[in-house]
Amino acid sequence: ISSLWVNIHGHNKPEINQAIAGQLQRIAHSTLLGSASVPSALLARRLIDAAPDRLTRVFYSDNGSTAVEVALKQAYQFWRNKNGKKNTRLNFARLQYAYHGDTIGAVSVGGIDLFHETFGQLLFDTIEIPAPYCYRCLMKRDGGGCKWECIESARKIISKHKDSLAALIMEPLVQGAAGFIMHPEGYLSSIASICRDHDILLILDEVAVGFGRTGTLFACEQENVQPDFLVLSKGLTAGYMPLAATLSTEQIFEAFLDDGDGGKSFYHGHSYSGNQLACAAALASLEIFKTENVLTAIQPRILQLKNAAEEISDLPLVGDARHRGLIAAFELVADKETKKAFPKSWYIGEKICREMVKRGILMRPLGDVVYIIPPLSITEKELETVTTQLYNVIKNFEVA
Repeated sequence: ISSLWVNIHGHNKPEINQAIAGQLQRIAHSTLLGSASVPSALLARRLIDAAPDRLTRVFYSDNGSTAVEVALKQAYQFWRNKNGKKNTRLNFARLQYAYHGDTIGAVSVGGIDLFHETFGQLLFDTIEIPAPYCYRCLMKRDGGGCKWECIESARKIISKHKDSLAALIMEPLVQGAAGFIMHPEGYLSSIASICRDHDILLILDEVAVGFGRTGTLFACEQENVQPDFLVLSKGLTAGYMPLAATLSTEQIFEAFLDDGDGGKSFYHGHSYSGNQLACAAALASLEIFKTENVLTAIQPRILQLKNAAEEISDLPLVGDARHRGLIAAFELVADKETKKAFPKSWYIGEKICREMVKRGILMRPLGDVVYIIPPLSITEKELETVTTQLYNVIKNFEVA
């Protein structure tokens, strides 16, 4: 599970070790508040060069949750700066089953009761649109005959609230903590088009799916979507150090250029934003993508994982096998024909993962969804070991 989806190139990577050690001989940290640093400036340039063309500005923070908070606050203040007292764009739209982090703003745009329900009285209201959870289709099309009702439903909801929405936030292609819900081809671009039609800002949270995880450097590339905000963390430093970045457009940046009285400035910052050691690690990681041609090198492993997922999908306990890039997820069910779920108190997913741990493979479930999300550096033999062991564990598992 890549140490909770952060590890990209494996542990103890010499190039990253050396980059951090070299930076440590210069300076470990100095604030970016009213200042700058060479590693943070160089990394900002590299990220802008790699990201979709519209994204030209970088704001650093410490982790995925804080990077989401930055995007939410900037989107909110963008409309306030632009429209002044007449501003009505105060709300956010999100997908059903959304997860964007554990801070209060990030939880407010979340939709998973297990993580979020306890804090309901602390949160601001959001507008929910249906998730394209094809296996358990909300539009009752799970027997076939999909006519994109979820897109039409989203279009109607967004249109209804268009004058009050500051932005829509979503994970592109894959909703991770929701159980790795894989979006059908065209869903992302359709939602982006709806947002453009109504002049609603689009925030893409690629904390989990960025940096090669879906087969391209950024997931949004696969549908040529140009967001207003791109939120990055996890794999940014290849799992070495905490760092996050919120990328935005020149239009967003210009709305914060101060008019002299401080009224338009974005007063937000963290002590360790743009930490030099973390930036050095991130720069080294991006260089590895280039020197080792990582995105090309992982394509055979993606196909290998796809083929293994198809084999595992035939097992009686597996209701749905979902695959995208170097992610595979398996939803375990009591009845494959009816899709009946196991009682939560049976902890089937957890028991499967415990059996995997006994075999030397660390896994953890999302309810009764077990998943494989390995480092991009995993070898053919290592991946075969993981998938073969998972196949055997699920096949031989006895439901008590």
